[in-house]
Amino acid sequence: MKDTKPPRVVAELGRPETPQETADRKAENSRLYRSRKTVNNLVLSLLATVGLVVVIVLAVPRGEAPERPTVDYAQLAGQAQPDLPVPLLTPELGDDWGSNYADVRTAASPVAGTPDIRSWNVGLISPDDEFVGLVQGVDANDTWLLAELDEARPTGTVTIDGVEWIEYANGSGSDDGNVAYALSTVAGRSTIAVFGTAKPEYVLDVARSVRTGVTANLDAPSGAPAETDSE
Repeated sequence: MKDTKPPRVVAELGRPETPQETADRKAENSRLYRSRKTVNNLVLSLLATVGLVVVIVLAVPRGEAPERPTVDYAQLAGQAQPDLPVPLLTPELGDDWGSNYADVRTAASPVAGTPDIRSWNVGLISPDDEFVGLVQGVDANDTWLLAELDEARPTGTVTIDGVEWIEYANGSGSDDGNVAYALSTVAGRSTIAVFGTAKPEYVLDVARSVRTGVTANLDAPSGAPAETDSE
């Protein structure tokens, strides 16, 4: 005859479980087990997803930061020099500067009855990616200069390495366009302006960098007025 174990006394009840209580207990344990498995699976799935994203991010090739514009304005100045009767200015700046254009332009003189004005123009990008422009007009006049500087108003003078420049500030007080701060000087037949949206110290740096060219213009013979193409 087989021995039969007495019913297990449940401490919380102080008596053996009834069949219904045993079934309920097992059902609850099963539910808790499934719930824990579901949470565990969700955590594992989340970790797997995060890991996959990290792998994808690390595997995607990184594009290099865009390089600064590399217009060789010194070379272009050499090519344009035979067409202009004044020494062309070429700023001597560090490698952290860039240039986005360099060309010769012809504009109708704002003064009636006077020849068109030819100018050498260089666009520069400062180390903090702001714009500085350099324009050198041949046999230009004050009206032309005023237009080039968006009618900025003179505020005083500053001497940079022995060259006296007139300082300008944009008078709009809101949208400064391309001329937040500017400098101009006249050297021989050249009217020279440096302007831009960059910090004033960068505009001053460009003015300082063309001192040799400004001196060359002061020493250049006056010669005949610049010729312009006309139809």
